[in-house]
Amino acid sequence: MQRPDAALPRRILVERRRKASDQLNASRLDSARPRALVTGQFQAHIGGLVGSIRSKTESKETIDRRIARRLAGRMLVMVGMMGAGKSSVGRRLASRLRMKFVDADTEIELAANTTIPEIFDEHGEEYFRDGERRVIQRLLEGGPKVIATGGGAFIQPKTRKTIESRAISIWLKADRDLLLARVRRRSNRPLLKTGDPGTIIGRLVAERDPIYAKATIHIQSRDVAHEVVIEDILTALDDHLERESRGGDEAGA
Repeated sequence: MQRPDAALPRRILVERRRKASDQLNASRLDSARPRALVTGQFQAHIGGLVGSIRSKTESKETIDRRIARRLAGRMLVMVGMMGAGKSSVGRRLASRLRMKFVDADTEIELAANTTIPEIFDEHGEEYFRDGERRVIQRLLEGGPKVIATGGGAFIQPKTRKTIESRAISIWLKADRDLLLARVRRRSNRPLLKTGDPGTIIGRLVAERDPIYAKATIHIQSRDVAHEVVIEDILTALDDHLERESRGGDEAGA
């Protein structure tokens, strides 16, 4: 038996089949579109979450990497009164910036093969300051690092000049009461053995603060977690290096 469309001209038959195929494809596309739309929205949402997490992670790391890059091999030197937290803060700062940490007082004792109180007792402060200057100068000739100095180091003109020429100095400023509370926990402070610690601390703060103020960066040391102070340092250091970079660009222009 002959099919109903067998007698139709071939051209008409082909056209009918093409239209039927187009209608079938359109139907399939319409049914797939909602699922594709949902999938696309889900992928966009997940992508946004991943991007947000990555952005937050990178923003925390960015300041550390940016500071390390802009330092370009320069060192950081912690200065300030005894008890200001130079060693404890400096050690954590070095860890954040992936730099080596060195305590100048420890290096002095290693070089002299004796303790600082013994150096003061046997040779006096002038002898100690000369050795301190030479040790700090040696430390500043090495690779990038964070150096914690003794309370009197930055006060000495020759030592201060050496620090200023080769490093960025960071002054941890602390008030008398906080310093006194901290230094009373230790008995190895030669300058405090000559009288009342409170009176001596007050006098040293009055004499030394104007000189410490010559440091590049000033940070208030206070009775808070070390990480709070370190964040203050990183922010101030980043700002300083940014201004320094802009100044260099303007000078080059």
